[in-house]
Amino acid sequence: MLPAGTGQDFGRTYGIPSRFDDAVRVALGDTTLAIDLGRATFAGGERWFANVGSVGMSGAVAHRANSMSKLLGGRATFYYALVREFAVWKNTDVTVRFDGGERRGRMHDVIVANGAWHGGGMKLAPDARPDDGLFDVVLIGDISKLDFVTTSPKLYKGGHVHHPRVEVLRSAWVEIEAAEALPLELEGEQVGTTPARFEIVPRALRVRVPRASPA
Repeated sequence: MLPAGTGQDFGRTYGIPSRFDDAVRVALGDTTLAIDLGRATFAGGERWFANVGSVGMSGAVAHRANSMSKLLGGRATFYYALVREFAVWKNTDVTVRFDGGERRGRMHDVIVANGAWHGGGMKLAPDARPDDGLFDVVLIGDISKLDFVTTSPKLYKGGHVHHPRVEVLRSAWVEIEAAEALPLELEGEQVGTTPARFEIVPRALRVRVPRASPA
């Protein structure tokens, strides 16, 4: 794994250095970790992902961030895109089905996480583990602009999950439908729209990691 994306969130999960030479030394090592992958099927196609997928405003944020200059770095780029999109985003009626239940209601975002980090260092799913055979599914409900102002700084340490309109579920599969087609992003790229289905594929990939990898 040689980190090259804007946010470098996948590498952050495993402690892979962002400097190229250091990352190469890890890639040439002999310490490996078997991790789960996700398979997403959606309006527009099917893709695999290793870190995070989402439905809702996150897709619009990813699209805006990828159209911007990256001179300020991944964290500033994604946060600026987040603020700009939130100002115009309208929450939508969404149905989320998972192993053992269903949730319906107006939602801001549905995050399907295999790893903890997303959006240039936001700890959106703080307890997600990439090798446990389950997604951490973070439902961000009908939050207001006041909610956003008071809670968005907590995204970087995972404190947002304690908000009363945020719920975290765990499941090996997730189906998402919405009253209107919502953008879907995988690994920071908008790839399609709802309806969508996410499935976990246990221990499908081996990753070279540092000896003291946090995962």
